[in-house]
Formats: sequence, structure tokens, C-alpha cells
Amino acid sequence: MITLTENAARQIAQLQENEDNQGKVLHLRVEAGGCSGLEYAMGFAEYQEGTPLFERSGAKLAVDAKSLKVIDGSEIDFDDGLHGKGFDIRNPNASSTCGCGRSFS
Repeated sequence: MITLTENAARQIAQLQENEDNQGKVLHLRVEAGGCSGLEYAMGFAEYQEGTPLFERSGAKLAVDAKSLKVIDGSEIDFDDGLHGKGFDIRNPNASSTCGCGRSFS
């Protein structure tokens, strides 16, 4: 299960208002790469039937089954504070993360 914070849900909803994103769902996947071996990738795309879907306050996040295995139990927040603007993924399955927070192992 993936948990979206209210801040993350609000940001996803704002991004979905963009004309290019209307009717699409934010997808999160894990790819090989980054300085720690694996990295997070996010982008809007059409929803594929059967893809695990997580929702809060009407905001939807799709995660492919393969990626879900390594990020199950994660909490996704959105931080627009002093450390930069972006989604913050708190993954309990990561044994280490890089300084930027986008890469893990």
C-alpha cells in the first residue's frame, strides 16, 4: 500500500488541472539508475486497467506491480519548503538513499 499525504494529493490535483494532464493519472515507477542503484520516476499517462491505484481526496497515483514490490509501504509527501520543491518518497524498504532523495538501494 502507498500512502499519499494531503500535501501530495493537493499537488497531484493541481498538476492534473494542466490541460496536457487532464484525463491522465500520475504514474510512479522505479527504474535502474541514479547514484544508489534505483531511482524514482514520475509522469502523467493514461491509466492502464489492472495497474494498482492509490487515491486520496480525489488525487490518483498508479504504481506498476513490479515497482510496487520495492516501494510497498511508502508514504509520498510534497515539500515546497527551503530544501526545494518536489515529491518526497519515504520508502521503508530502502536500505540507503542519496542526498537528493531520488535514488535508493
